[in-house]
Amino acid sequence: MPASPSATPDHIKDVNTRYHDAAAHSYDRKWGIDFSETGQKQVESKVKKALGDLPGRPFGDALEIGAGTGYFSLNLAARGLIENLTATDISPGMLSSLSQTADDLGVPVRTLVTEAEALPFDDASFDVVLGHAVLHHIPDLDRAFAEFLRVLRPGGLILFCGEPSRQGDRLAVLPKWAGSLAAPAWRRMLRARPLEHSEEEKADDEYCLEPEVDVHSFSPDDLRAMTLRAGFTSTRVRGEELVANIWGWLIRSMEATAEPETVPKGWRTFAFRSYLSVQQIDTRVLEPRLPAELFYNLLLSARKPG
Repeated sequence: MPASPSATPDHIKDVNTRYHDAAAHSYDRKWGIDFSETGQKQVESKVKKALGDLPGRPFGDALEIGAGTGYFSLNLAARGLIENLTATDISPGMLSSLSQTADDLGVPVRTLVTEAEALPFDDASFDVVLGHAVLHHIPDLDRAFAEFLRVLRPGGLILFCGEPSRQGDRLAVLPKWAGSLAAPAWRRMLRARPLEHSEEEKADDEYCLEPEVDVHSFSPDDLRAMTLRAGFTSTRVRGEELVANIWGWLIRSMEATAEPETVPKGWRTFAFRSYLSVQQIDTRVLEPRLPAELFYNLLLSARKPG
């Protein structure tokens, strides 16, 4: 369930900060976030889909909004697609995790805790403003898009991927239900222990706040309208993941019922590799042929007039 329609912006920001701080230590494992060549190829593919092709040269000064643990920007930087990276998030815990991963990867990064609606940067400071799975957490998107435009240099780009579509949210209900239904048999097959939360764990922010952190889902027209209101041009919206969404949520819904340390490594390897294989059906067959609104994720790019 998303945040209540009556939730105030301050409440939404507080919930997102507390939840993501609490979740930072386990976030990469929970969502299968990868910083190897596989992860780099994934984000490179997203950029290519969003823009229609890879940029002819690396992005110079890049600002990531809601950077989390760094899946999008660190992989792009490690791939040589970003020269100078500034990563922001409302959660100090997430940025701490990102900084550790950046050190491990040897990627220089400046981090700053800030809200998307009030960026503490000078006008025309960046060549690209980007993010992954972040817009649906931001209470006031019109203010945020106005800030993105302000801090971009003339001709600069916004690039956002992994945003939930309205139709995709509806489609995800079925595999989530099926995964929960199949979970007992799946656990017996793998000899995985059921996940049981203590009362103390149930009161923890990571457990109790997760249902409240999502604020929006989008149609392609929603995203186009926001960019136009802000003053962007050359807006492009594409869809990503249909079959992969169904398979991914089925797997995640089963795994969420088991103690993580009792799930065999062989299963995790199979789950990750099979997900990547199913993604290819979407990328090669479905995404070039079907309307963006049918897919689970939306990818957005637009340009500041030069």
